[in-house]
Amino acid sequence: MLLAKIFRKSFQPFLLRHGLIVTKTIDAASLKELISRLRPKETGIELIRVGGDGDGGYLIPDDLKGISACFSPGVSESAFFEENLAEKFSIESHLADYSVDGPPNGFLPKTFTKKFIGAASKDEFVSMDDWLESSVSIKDNSDWILQMDIEGSEYESLLSISNANLRKFRIIVLEIHGIQEWAFPAHFKIVRSFFGKLLQEFSVVHIHPNNCCGLVSIGGVESPKTFEITLFRNDRFVDSHQFAALPHPLDRPNVTSHSEIYLSWFANT
Repeated sequence: MLLAKIFRKSFQPFLLRHGLIVTKTIDAASLKELISRLRPKETGIELIRVGGDGDGGYLIPDDLKGISACFSPGVSESAFFEENLAEKFSIESHLADYSVDGPPNGFLPKTFTKKFIGAASKDEFVSMDDWLESSVSIKDNSDWILQMDIEGSEYESLLSISNANLRKFRIIVLEIHGIQEWAFPAHFKIVRSFFGKLLQEFSVVHIHPNNCCGLVSIGGVESPKTFEITLFRNDRFVDSHQFAALPHPLDRPNVTSHSEIYLSWFANT
């Protein structure tokens, strides 16, 4: 510890001048505490797979009656999830992404916004609140679903959303990126705030590692670098204090040419 303090004091100015920094990573106990809050719960409502068997398919609670819209920032080459919602459940989608000129060929969303979702509305970015309120009537009493895959911008985008608009979502499906960056204390503080906000109104009902990007070890805790997580608004089920079994029978590998990743977070708890 003393040597590390001397090193930082002596060499940190030199490293900073050359665009480098040395910092202590978070401790394993802090990471384990956060992980314990992400353990999926049983809801008494069956999970169904929407969006096909490969990448772009997600497990969500079979509680879609009364949901009027899906908001789906991050446009891929396909829209299997959104197409499935429209065809099977008559739920239309609102898409947003600055990096493309429109929705995937053959799919007609309710709206398409050529903007990145971010913390504030400026230039090529639009905040979640501004996007939602420009797409639908906020006075509508129906619920929505959020399916977000925006390559790491999920943290700032949902930290900036109003609580009133966040509660409009009954189901939230997120692709969580950059878990290796959780090792840095400053970033981990943001991650804890991010999940702290979500878990005030929602509970985790499913987690699935995305096998696209491999594993990372932080303080001896092995984690997928990317994972999918499904959250369900707490007023839609009675907390049974039962934990959901993982993996789920409907889980499928995102990349069929890669081996599936086993999530070991809850193996000994």
